Amino acid sequence: MKFFKTILTIFHLVVMLLLLGTLLNSIVSPHAFPYINLLSLAFPVLMILNLVLCLFWIILLMKRAIFFIGLSLLFILPVKRWINWKSMVLEKPNLKVVTVNMKAGQLGREEIYTYLEKTNADVIFAQEYGSDFRVRGYEKGTAKYEIVAINSKTRIIHQEKLDTSGNGNAFYADIEFNGKIIRLVNVYLNPFSFEKKMVKPVEDFQENKAKLKDILRKLIPTFKIHQQEIRAIRKAVDDSPYPVILAGDFNSVPNSYEYYELGKGLTDAFVEVGRGSSTSFHEYKFPIRIDYIFTSKEIRPINYRVDRSVKISDHFPVIAEFRID
Repeated sequence: MKFFKTILTIFHLVVMLLLLGTLLNSIVSPHAFPYINLLSLAFPVLMILNLVLCLFWIILLMKRAIFFIGLSLLFILPVKRWINWKSMVLEKPNLKVVTVNMKAGQLGREEIYTYLEKTNADVIFAQEYGSDFRVRGYEKGTAKYEIVAINSKTRIIHQEKLDTSGNGNAFYADIEFNGKIIRLVNVYLNPFSFEKKMVKPVEDFQENKAKLKDILRKLIPTFKIHQQEIRAIRKAVDDSPYPVILAGDFNSVPNSYEYYELGKGLTDAFVEVGRGSSTSFHEYKFPIRIDYIFTSKEIRPINYRVDRSVKISDHFPVIAEFRID
């Protein structure tokens, strides 16, 4: 039994070190060392393993439980980026925002338009919208940028495409709302372009090994492309003379380099007011959050939800309400 506990302790230490590695994504870029960013993808699994092992030490009434639980407190915020438990904010919102990846309308363009019209949002961020994007009742729309678009109920003052690389795209649009100007930044970072069969394990070990190599060959270069894209996006945010709403499909999970960089100085609306799971991409069984809404401090989140009642795309729509005084 003593030998088993020793092995389990070593294993738990390894799990904890890997979890601590995810925190390095806030300072280590993909160009410097891309493999650190891989840990963010494994964060939910690592955290579950950590909690199970902590429970095991508690049951055995061992002192090492205190050590591991103490270290686990470092991950309260990282966990809240995946699963949150905020109480409701009673303040009345005056701005409603929806962001959705449309998958080019492959599951029904009219169904998407009807759904978005019914949300009665003030602003709609769309990614992978296909050939055109115009929701009924929204008179103001941005220019025809590839992949990303915005429909707004209020006047668009200025808009500009951002200089991104690869197959991603981003732009900003300054809109007038309640006598104020807000900068909207719509983001679609370069996709990994995985096919479902690529990530589905099979019985053959060698085939799984080959699949893993193929996945890594896609992940590492894409991380580096993301870093380049983020530079242009951050400039639009940092140079903005107005409060910012940054939203879209980041093709990146919480606690990744992309998450930390894009979220600098901004509020993750889910962390602030979200409840339950933040998972927004449902193509795979593994929980994945890649759709986000971040805001400047002047734009206060009131509520946030991922609408799992509809399957109009491989992404669930994300809806958030805010207060701007």
